[in-house]
Amino acid sequence: MDDLRRDIAACRICAARFAATQTRHRPNPVVWFRPEARLLIASQAPGLRVHEANTPFWDQSGKRLRDWLGLNEAAFYDRSRVAIVPMAFCFPGYDAKGSDLPPPPVCARTWRQGVMDRLPRIRLTVLIGGYAQKWHLGTKANVTDTVRGWRDHAPGVFPLPHPSWRNTAWLKKNPWFEAELLPVLRDRVQEVMHDRDDPAG
Repeated sequence: MDDLRRDIAACRICAARFAATQTRHRPNPVVWFRPEARLLIASQAPGLRVHEANTPFWDQSGKRLRDWLGLNEAAFYDRSRVAIVPMAFCFPGYDAKGSDLPPPPVCARTWRQGVMDRLPRIRLTVLIGGYAQKWHLGTKANVTDTVRGWRDHAPGVFPLPHPSWRNTAWLKKNPWFEAELLPVLRDRVQEVMHDRDDPAG
């Protein structure tokens, strides 16, 4: 496991790709998992603030996500319980219009299955956004439809929209998300974090 984390942290496969973006940045894989983790947050890719801080969800999206999960900062960043594994470990950069570029598929092809194989204790997976949902669920549906069908995957998996503040309008259009899904998710997070429903825990 230590070797895998070091290999990911040293990865420079996308160096030329990132150098050609509007941000012209260098790779900086944000690696945040340990084998004993029981909650997996499968996200999209680090943003610029995460890239600079080298800490996942170290931005406004992270504050919203922690609220959705019912976790304080200390619990969220406890690597003995929480693994945060994006579809791409590095910030992909911005395009010419200043929009986020998608996670490079080569990252997941190179690293993702190996990481999943080394997280044997995961009991709850939170899938944030379409890229993670398609990889883990094999779905071709859009994010709204996948999240709306959350009961098909609970209690082991919960699909979520991205917690970006750009999705505030989406939340207003879909009040069922906060009224129906989030209470169940928060209860499940607490069960998993504290091993309340695991006799072997």
